[in-house]
Amino acid sequence: MRLYTNLVSGVTSTLSDIFQNKEYADKAVQKLLKSNNKWGSRDRRFLAESIYEIVRWYRLYYEILGQIPDSKTDWYKMFGIYWILKGETLPDWDEFQNMDQKEILEKFQNIDRLEIKASIPDWLNELGEKELKKNWKLTILSLNERASTVLRVNTLKTSQSEAIKALEKENIQTTIFGESALILTERKNIVHTKAFRNGYFEVQDASSQEVALFSEIKPGLTVVDACAGAGGKTLHIAALMQNKGKLIAADIFGWKLKELEKRAKRAGASIIRTKTLHNDQIFKDLYETADRVILDAPCSGLGVLRRNPDSKWKLSPESIEKVKQTQKEILDNYSPITKKGGLLIYVTCSILPSENQEQVQAFLNRNDNFELVDEKTLLPQTFGYDGFYMAKMKRK
Repeated sequence: MRLYTNLVSGVTSTLSDIFQNKEYADKAVQKLLKSNNKWGSRDRRFLAESIYEIVRWYRLYYEILGQIPDSKTDWYKMFGIYWILKGETLPDWDEFQNMDQKEILEKFQNIDRLEIKASIPDWLNELGEKELKKNWKLTILSLNERASTVLRVNTLKTSQSEAIKALEKENIQTTIFGESALILTERKNIVHTKAFRNGYFEVQDASSQEVALFSEIKPGLTVVDACAGAGGKTLHIAALMQNKGKLIAADIFGWKLKELEKRAKRAGASIIRTKTLHNDQIFKDLYETADRVILDAPCSGLGVLRRNPDSKWKLSPESIEKVKQTQKEILDNYSPITKKGGLLIYVTCSILPSENQEQVQAFLNRNDNFELVDEKTLLPQTFGYDGFYMAKMKRK
C-alpha cells in the first residue's frame, strides 16, 4: 500500500495532540477529519485506523522504539513501527531513515512481558492480575482486538429480517446475532444510510444490548433509566416496552439528554420523558415509583478498551478509586426510586470485581431491604463483545 506524506503527517500530528496535549482520541480524530473535506472515504479510514491502532499499541511501539516519543521525529518512527508490524514496507523518506525492519521484527518477537505485549501500564497489569487472576491474561489480550460494529434493530419500526433487506439495498452486509442484533461484515459509515435515517437501527454493542433483556422489561411498566446518558439502552427499553408504559430517562448532563431526545424522535420512541438531575429533591420526587431502575453507573470503562483504547493511558489507580466512590453514592441515592417488589439493575462496562460484584455486595450489606436475584459477567474472550457486568436486585 502506498503512503502519502499529508496523510502520515496527519496521523503523527494527531498522535502528538493525544499524548502530549492530552486530547481525547475521538475528539482529536474528529478534528483531523474535519480539517480537510477533500479526503475521500479511503483516506479517512486510513487516518482513523492508523491513529487508533497506534494509540492501542502505544506502549508496545515505544518499547520497540526504545523511548517514550516526545518529538515529531519520534512520532514518525512510531508510525514506521506500526507500518512494519502490519507487514508493509516503508517508503524511502527522510523521516524513516535508519529504521531497520529486521531489528524491529526481532524486538517484537522477543517481547514476553504481558504488560508490554498487551500494551498497558504496569499498574493496570498488577491490578488486573490481582482482581481477575487466571482470567486476566486472556481478558486483556482480547480487549486489544478490534471491536465489531454491532447494530440493534429497532423493533418499533421494523424487524430483523426487514432491516437486513433494507441494508442490503445500500450494499451493507450483516450477520444475525441474537434476537435483535446485526453484525456488520465490513466496517462502513452507516449513519448516512436511508435505513439509519428511517430509525431502523442504532449502533449498540451486543453486550450493551444484554442489559435491557436482563432487566425483564415488559410493556406497561414504569421504568427509570437513572444514568441514561445519550440513551442507547433507553431506546432499547422503549422498544421492549412496545411504547406502552412510563419511561423516564434521567441524567446529570442535560446535553446528553438533548441528544437522546433527537434519537428517540428518529426511533419513534414516544414514551420517553427526560429529566435532568440537579439535586436531591429530584431524586425524592421519583422515590418508590419505578418497577425497574437501571443504573448504568460511571466506571473505569476497562470493558470497552477495544472502542476507547486511549482511556488506558488516561486512567490511574486514583481515578478508579474515585469512580468506585461515585458508584457507591449512586447506588445509595438512586436505589430508593425502586418501588417495593421492583427491580434495581446495576450495570458497568468494567471487568473489575471491585467495581462489580464487590460493589453490589457492599450495597446489599448496607441495605437489607434489597436482595440479589441474579448477576451476569460478560468477558470479551468468552462472550465475544465488550466486557460488561450487570446485577439484578429486588426491593423487598
